[in-house]
Amino acid sequence: MNQSEVAGDQRTGVEVTKDKNGVEQVVLRSPRGASARVSLHGGQILSWKTDRGEELLFTSSKAIFKPPTAVRGGIPICFPQFGNRGSLEQHGFARNKIWVIDDNPPPLHPNDSDGKSYIDLLLKPSQEDLKVWPHSFEFRLRVSLAADGHLTMISRIRNVNCKPFSFSFAYHTYFSVSDISEVRVEGLETLDYLDNLCHRERFTEQGDALTFESEVARVYLNSSDIVAVFDHEIKRTFVIRKEGLPDVVVWNPWDKTSKAMADFGDEEYRQMLCVDGAVIEKPISLKPGEEWTGRLELSVMPTI
Repeated sequence: MNQSEVAGDQRTGVEVTKDKNGVEQVVLRSPRGASARVSLHGGQILSWKTDRGEELLFTSSKAIFKPPTAVRGGIPICFPQFGNRGSLEQHGFARNKIWVIDDNPPPLHPNDSDGKSYIDLLLKPSQEDLKVWPHSFEFRLRVSLAADGHLTMISRIRNVNCKPFSFSFAYHTYFSVSDISEVRVEGLETLDYLDNLCHRERFTEQGDALTFESEVARVYLNSSDIVAVFDHEIKRTFVIRKEGLPDVVVWNPWDKTSKAMADFGDEEYRQMLCVDGAVIEKPISLKPGEEWTGRLELSVMPTI
């Protein structure tokens, strides 16, 4: 069965297309009109729209869509590392690889497919990958869009190695916001965080909510499973629900760092905020045959 048959004939609300560089993309649609677009380049969600056609994810106007460059925006998957350490490239290699549609995914809980448009993707290491990170794995990703427009990502990473390995991970979610100065994040109060602008020094959050007046690059540790992003100007709230993802990355580059990035507009920091479900402080360790699951559900609602 080829990929178009998987998408077009077997499931409603699923369509396989190609971008201008010939990279396959999967478009998911809900019965009410919400949509999500997933690229097989990186297994990356590039678009998530409401049933009114409002784009909820930020993508830079200067983003590069040609592999192997990672796309600046959407929801890149950071694996097997987050950040820039050792011999691996920034945020790992998963976001730069071409994934395949998984024709025979292992069963998931019925709630993760019933009434939803979904696609299953698979990434296995190439010989080139094994040279820089010598661990065999199977990374299965399910992206699903519910009738109410909720977007869910379930990552399942299995060790098919003969020895243990460890990894860190993040769903590096770029939310589209009206004006970063009008945004606050709740659910991180009193948490310890690592500040990447201060050599990963550890601090404790003192505010009732996180607001933005300058560059922020933090890893909040052991957070609750629900975090909310309030956009006051357009009275919209993103709700992030997560499982297996104890940490939360919050990032906005502000003006100086924005100007140093070739694939990011000088003023675009005003229209975006990254809030990631992640595993960073204590990496996941898998013995041979073991599997880890990390789940992220995104929803949006009017702010009351």
